[in-house]
Amino acid sequence: MAGTAGTPGTPRVLRAMNDRAALDLLLEHGQLSRTRIGKLTGLSKPTASQLLARLEAAGLVLATGTTEGRPGPSAQLYEVNPAAGYAAGLDVTPQRILAAVADITGRTVGRHELPTPGRRTGTPVVQQVTDALDGAVKAAGLARDDIHRLVIGTPGAFDPATGRLRYASHLPGWHSPTLLDELAAALPMPFEFENDVNLVALAEQRLGAARGHTDFVLLWNEEGLGAALVLGGRLHRGWTGGAGEVGFLPVPGTPLVRQVTKANSGGYQELAGSQAVPRLAGELGIQDLPQGPYAEAAAELLARAARSDDDAHRHLLGTYATRLATGLASLVSVLDPELVVLSGASLTSGGEPLRALVQAELEELAASRPRLVVGDVREHPVLRGALESALATTRDEVFDTSR
Repeated sequence: MAGTAGTPGTPRVLRAMNDRAALDLLLEHGQLSRTRIGKLTGLSKPTASQLLARLEAAGLVLATGTTEGRPGPSAQLYEVNPAAGYAAGLDVTPQRILAAVADITGRTVGRHELPTPGRRTGTPVVQQVTDALDGAVKAAGLARDDIHRLVIGTPGAFDPATGRLRYASHLPGWHSPTLLDELAAALPMPFEFENDVNLVALAEQRLGAARGHTDFVLLWNEEGLGAALVLGGRLHRGWTGGAGEVGFLPVPGTPLVRQVTKANSGGYQELAGSQAVPRLAGELGIQDLPQGPYAEAAAELLARAARSDDDAHRHLLGTYATRLATGLASLVSVLDPELVVLSGASLTSGGEPLRALVQAELEELAASRPRLVVGDVREHPVLRGALESALATTRDEVFDTSR
């Protein structure tokens, strides 16, 4: 008996599978000829021709030019139609909301930054979100209705049981129990929230140092110290979304902090957070300490230490590496990951010298020995992860030709 449409193995489903395989290849490689697509997918020339004609008629691919400079006749080239779909991402901090729009190929086509300084901004969170999004949409020359999906990255995490933001008391205005409903009423597209460090891990897994890895830990350090856990290829968020809030982790070398969520601090944050670096540098007698926000000061000091030969800076780098490894040892002992990615300006600024010192210390403190690498995604990694998350779902929807 013949299967119904949509049943695995039917012509419609097989065509959809071939269509998606071809679209994914075009996303990966850029322009490809019909012959090249046929070879990469294993499809015959007639089938590849029918596939491309079908995708072109659906507005999913464009014929963009011909091959040149090769023996034999020129061949038509195809690419994914960038306008087939758009996704948006937001990176939220207490100081600003950074918004961007990407086309279906992943190219950023519009960006906007909305300052939100202090607790007296006076503008409701819903309006802040829509203003930031509208700025990016306008910069892209689009309308809100053109956006298929939005992903919003914030510190902390929204508790699935209560719908309230947890672990981010420093983000004013975002803790209303009705916030998710208010945003759903204001936004015309589906949206979701994700922890900011989780999004950095997603960016590194898709585009950076964790490509090809399904079990890794990403340690992030800028304004706050946090981690993302990828286990079996998937983000592990925990029961309340709080997996990876390692800033609260009790560690040797600092006083035991009680009621950590009220204090918004903990042992590991005090030991190895960005604010610890300028303080440690001062104790070691380092002169000309940078002024300004402690995250920027920490990045400058660690970059300086990584390229300096004097004893004080070498001591700073070595002591800070020991502090980082102290908390990482607990994560590694429990999770036994294949890889640890160091990310955030306070870690990447130390570069290879800091990475090598942390690796050596960790091998002394933990039984398992994962490889440590420095993150590759440096420019707005939270925003890049939000866009990658939104694009993944958008592509699944737009590229589904079985419907």
